[in-house]
Amino acid sequence: MCNLYANTSTQDLMRQLFSLPAERDRLGNASGWPAIFPKYPGPVLRLAEDGERELTLMGWGFAMPQTSRKTCKPIQPKAINNARDDKVRSSGFWRKSFEERRCLIPATSFCEAKGRGPAVYHWFGVDGRKPFCFAGIWRPEKIGYGKEDPPEATYSMLTSTPNRLVKPIHPDRMPVILDESDWETWLQGTPDEAAALMRPFPEDRMEIIAKGENLRSEPD
Repeated sequence: MCNLYANTSTQDLMRQLFSLPAERDRLGNASGWPAIFPKYPGPVLRLAEDGERELTLMGWGFAMPQTSRKTCKPIQPKAINNARDDKVRSSGFWRKSFEERRCLIPATSFCEAKGRGPAVYHWFGVDGRKPFCFAGIWRPEKIGYGKEDPPEATYSMLTSTPNRLVKPIHPDRMPVILDESDWETWLQGTPDEAAALMRPFPEDRMEIIAKGENLRSEPD
């Protein structure tokens, strides 16, 4: 489970990371994202209609329709921001996106909270706080979740069982983090090849970079 992550990389750094020419960067004049929450936009790398890679903004969370229990009328949809590795191929909600629209979600850290009143936020980094990518899927839907000028698509993050570093903080789930050597397979491989990548990331390549009660954005 992940409901908060950060991407503080500059656009130039992201283009270098993906060997992407400037004309394939659709982010506009963007700055870093020290805290990305469900229902808000984040940068995503996907294959465009022409088959080439592009960086673009999408809203975090597939929209699930909801109705009011009192009036039975439609209300704002729920944002489903995580997709389980053990359900993404069997559930009709996820399957087509997994088979046809996989993406990379660039990040610099992610957060898991432990406890309540107050919660303690634990921020995890990878390979000495280097930029990395989550495994993602996307679909074309313009859902603003009450916000103006929403992006043209939404994305969701794959999760798997936690490794030994994450498990004490979140015992059930952790985001699927992809090794750089697997990025192209995730984007263009077969569903079977992509499914083989949905596994816990090695804990010896991760660390808790900060923890505290008021850390709702990536620490400096």
